[in-house]
Amino acid sequence: MARFLVMLLASVPLLAQAQLVGDPEAGEENAAVCASCHGMDGNSQVPIWPKLAGQHEDYATRQSILIREQQREVPEMYPIVADMSDQELADIAAYYEQQSLKPGVADEALVDAGEAVYNAGNDETGVPACTACHGPAGMGIPGAYYPRVAGQHADYTAKRLNQYRDGVNSGDDDAYSNIMVAVAKNLSDEEIEAVSSYIEGLHQARW
Repeated sequence: MARFLVMLLASVPLLAQAQLVGDPEAGEENAAVCASCHGMDGNSQVPIWPKLAGQHEDYATRQSILIREQQREVPEMYPIVADMSDQELADIAAYYEQQSLKPGVADEALVDAGEAVYNAGNDETGVPACTACHGPAGMGIPGAYYPRVAGQHADYTAKRLNQYRDGVNSGDDDAYSNIMVAVAKNLSDEEIEAVSSYIEGLHQARW
């Protein structure tokens, strides 16, 4: 398992491109168009739409560009970002990064199972631990395109894990999404449900 993760991580070109620096003040104005789905403060009220508050600017910018370039398929978002420049997308991401994430709550009945998958993976089926990329507290790695996941809606996380398990990526050359395809391919339905719930309540998880 450790060797598998090392091979995956080694395949990723960290900081392979110059990262844009967003202007949060400009982003606040442009974020008005995002508010109907993600909330003006980045705390989406709809569980299938992700919370953006506190998300790393570099990650959110990159994902928005992938959607604009139709490498990541999000039909409901594409028309909104289609005509935005890289800088405008970085500005919006910078604004949302500065917002405070409102924590979620995990289902207590799923905490033990979710905690096991998140912290240890599943050796028997070849599922690596989520902590390798997202950290024990779910904060990700800023500057390396590994997102913060703590507090994210369980429904959204489960949807993304199911997509990855089905082989959905952001292009065959995109190492980051292909890591998640490899990680998720052996997850069971029960593991996806449990780890997604655990992630939503990660702020109050037991250590």
